[in-house]
Amino acid sequence: MMQHVKLVVFDLDGTILNTISDLAHSANYALKHCGFPVHSIDTYKFFVGNGINRLLERCLPENQKTEQNIARLKDFLLSYYDAHNTDYTEPYNGVCDLLSTLQSEGLQLAIASNKPQSATEKLIRHYFPDIIFAAVFGQREGVPIKPDPTIVYNILEIAGVSPEETLYIGDSGVDMETASNCGATSIGVTWGFRPRKELENSGAHFIVDTTEEIIKIVGTENIPHP
Repeated sequence: MMQHVKLVVFDLDGTILNTISDLAHSANYALKHCGFPVHSIDTYKFFVGNGINRLLERCLPENQKTEQNIARLKDFLLSYYDAHNTDYTEPYNGVCDLLSTLQSEGLQLAIASNKPQSATEKLIRHYFPDIIFAAVFGQREGVPIKPDPTIVYNILEIAGVSPEETLYIGDSGVDMETASNCGATSIGVTWGFRPRKELENSGAHFIVDTTEEIIKIVGTENIPHP
């Protein structure tokens, strides 16, 4: 495994955890409680990725996308999700072994998510108790969400590494843009919420179908850096 890569930053939803069912059930609970139409689970794959406010905005009918409605829905969604965010969620195939392998090889690991901070921390503790992360960051007050690179810059400072020593792994165009904006090498995964075409169009350096491919990439000496 090459020494040049020192840090691997992972997106959370759609990358290491399949959270879509719990997110969809929580949003539908909020919508139903407030008298709005609900959506299919698959529809939510295109609603998530830009933070909870954008998720709820996308859920609402065109003539109901107000700050007041988003605020109402947000309270119900967060309350329900906090109690039900492990009902259906599970790691993707091979992810636990991937994290363990990278950790055993001495790489630093981190999480950069647009999910609220408390939920991000809770899920990481629940599903990956044996993995040591240099930083676990979700959406925090006063910090812009991805694809703004601030969240990754915060991680780089804690880990003490440069963007050129960093791999960023995610499942969406937002993630590929985040990697580009901070100068890291991007790996797009096809098992998440977004189609391969979105990853291609967003400039992913690598696109993988399995976690084993990530191990091979990390061990490659000719990773192209921006």
